Amino acid sequence: MDGILIINKPAGPTSHDIVNRIRKITNIRKVGHAGTLDPFAEGILIILIGKATKLQSQFMEMDKTYVGTLKLGEISDTYDITGEIKNLKPKIKIDKNTILKTLKSFIGEIKQIPPIYSAIKIKGETAYKLARKGIKPKLKPRKVKIYSIKLLSYKWPNLKIEIMCGKGTYIRSLAHDIGKKLGYGAYLKKLTRTKIGKFNIKNSIKPEKLNPLNLPKKILSDNI
Repeated sequence: MDGILIINKPAGPTSHDIVNRIRKITNIRKVGHAGTLDPFAEGILIILIGKATKLQSQFMEMDKTYVGTLKLGEISDTYDITGEIKNLKPKIKIDKNTILKTLKSFIGEIKQIPPIYSAIKIKGETAYKLARKGIKPKLKPRKVKIYSIKLLSYKWPNLKIEIMCGKGTYIRSLAHDIGKKLGYGAYLKKLTRTKIGKFNIKNSIKPEKLNPLNLPKKILSDNI
């Protein structure tokens, strides 16, 4: 059996947890994914089975769309809801026009520093492992592409946006940088990946609904 599954990952399990679940369901060891989602995040996770694992790099190159909710006025050491959160106690709320102007400034090719709590390797050791030891690794800025940022809703202190971006973009870092530029701080409270290339969350399946008898034929192919 070779092919792809478009999974709608819930918040909680890691991407590797989902891979292991598919291995048990299909009884196939050669299973991988094309783009990690943090445990707190949900949405599209492309699972590659058998010969389809050779296509991983193609899927990794695809543009991605996310819907994220930012909490303004607070910061997190992980840049998301799972970290140690500090309230900056802002004195006034931010007006909508300032929000729109700030979001627009991040569109295009930008330099972004990944979160220290990430899987990036530094001299052979993972950044988040160093961070957990109390060592703050120095990560170099990377060029990423932001194609669009849409304001979906804003009610202080929650800011909901839709981001379409290229590979290698950390939405956690984007949230942190938006808060920093606003001068109020922000962290990523919720994140959903809604699209990868042509694949849409509307055509995905929840992992708990999968079993050996109902593998969806529309997204599972034996001819790759």
